[in-house]
Amino acid sequence: MRTNVAFKTLFTIAIGVSLFSCNSKKDSSRATGWDINSKDGGFQYKTDYKEQETAPGLVFIEGGTFTMGRVQDDVMHDWNNTPTQQHVQSFYMDETEVTNLMYMEYLDWLKSVFPPSEENYRNIYNGAVPDTLVWRNRLGFNETMVMNYLRHPAYANYPVVGVNWIQAVEFSKWRTNRVNELILEKEGITQQGARFNVDAETTFDTDTYLNAPSQTYGGNEELLRGGNKADNYGTTPVDGGEARNIYVQRKDGVLTPEYRLPTEAEWEYAALGMSSIRSYNVYRGRKKYPWDGQYTRSGDPRRMGDQLANFKQGAGDYGGIAGWSDDGADITAEVKSYEPNDFGLYDMAGNVAEWVADVYRPIVDDEFNDFNYFRGNVYTKNAINEDGSVKIVTPNEIQFDTLSSGRIVARALPGQIAQDPITESDTYMRTNFDSSDNRNFRDGDKSSTRYFEPFQDVDSPNRRMYNSPQYGVVEDTVTGGVRPNYDAAKRTTLISDEVRVYKGGSWRDRAYWLDPAQRRYFPQDMATDYIGFRNAMSRVGSKSKDKNKSARN
Repeated sequence: MRTNVAFKTLFTIAIGVSLFSCNSKKDSSRATGWDINSKDGGFQYKTDYKEQETAPGLVFIEGGTFTMGRVQDDVMHDWNNTPTQQHVQSFYMDETEVTNLMYMEYLDWLKSVFPPSEENYRNIYNGAVPDTLVWRNRLGFNETMVMNYLRHPAYANYPVVGVNWIQAVEFSKWRTNRVNELILEKEGITQQGARFNVDAETTFDTDTYLNAPSQTYGGNEELLRGGNKADNYGTTPVDGGEARNIYVQRKDGVLTPEYRLPTEAEWEYAALGMSSIRSYNVYRGRKKYPWDGQYTRSGDPRRMGDQLANFKQGAGDYGGIAGWSDDGADITAEVKSYEPNDFGLYDMAGNVAEWVADVYRPIVDDEFNDFNYFRGNVYTKNAINEDGSVKIVTPNEIQFDTLSSGRIVARALPGQIAQDPITESDTYMRTNFDSSDNRNFRDGDKSSTRYFEPFQDVDSPNRRMYNSPQYGVVEDTVTGGVRPNYDAAKRTTLISDEVRVYKGGSWRDRAYWLDPAQRRYFPQDMATDYIGFRNAMSRVGSKSKDKNKSARN
């Protein structure tokens, strides 16, 4: 009798636990009480999302507060990097610089999809190829690098150089699309191998997929919905009808944010790698290099005296004495040749300097903003057709720009969404921004000061502190395009809205430039043999990967 009672009691408890478990699995709205993701219909949402996965090549950088700018003596008296306190959100950054091998994969894809043998596409590929002539020196024999550095397998894992800022940005866009294209294929949405069966009219673009998915892959339904899980993805069909939300959306948390160039603040924060010198959430400061200490040589008994980065030790000394090299390299070095910093990032000092996203100005206006500081915002919106649909760039509508160097580059590739600048109607009654181009906002020139008089000509040369002349254009008889009509006699500064910051020392630089706080600038459409780049990606969601971490840790 007692056994039966005990059995009934356990059975009742088990049933109750089972019912409780079933009920606990249901996601009900705190707003309406309706079930979310109900098979009967209603609101569908990914409620079991955990956190952003680390995309290929990246490492996680937990954000925080740091002192941006020089914390040592400014012996060069540049006065362009005075210390300011900034806060950077968590983000991801490439473990190493973008290598020749990575960039060659990009060129191979362009050559396959937009054959340079076809007149309409020739400048797409040619505009992306690095300038290998940057290695030439009028009093030096560097033809070996001119001919081999980019393409020879001996240099495959060396950082790519000869890439201007615009090319680096275009590579970042391409990388975003290829990563997300593979994700959709692995999720079983797109056709297996779809990424290998595209041409100029059937390319994949992430923004196009999110905004006008039916026009992705040129509207090729077989590629777009050919995966083995495509019909079961999204909302379950209701009453035998067709499924809704049959494409992956941003709310599904499947696609990654964009690969991009890091901001100057992000790059400097990541390079400092201060995670090892935190004590009770207070930074000790005065960190000179990405590694601990004030010297460029290792104090480790096993590597005593070895250089910790690839840089120029002195006049005529790029690598050291033969047989016992100081840094193991005379030009660039293979990535991961030196120890990483505390974030796990390699070569944040030396090897190559790196492009960042910011437009250069001598001042960092921390009084206006000290959160995710960035100068270079140009806000745009999707171009809209007369029927209200987004405008997709077609192979016959590619628009090209001729850079000051004479190189011709494509503005947007076929399959991407055309962009328009925002207008006054878009910013009406807004307090946080009022124009499309904000590159020169509060940059210290006369039109940015409190003495600005709105009825005077703000473009007058007498009113411009950074009076890099605004030139017209002339026909370029070499390229067949147009180029700025420069007059060197009138040029009084190199600072303009087309000049970008680059950070870190390189194989050509002395140790002084290894300090992550150092900042220099270079025209965005020109390249050198000592500037490369790496990508970053924004973190969405929690600041820390360990969501249960105590705030006191």
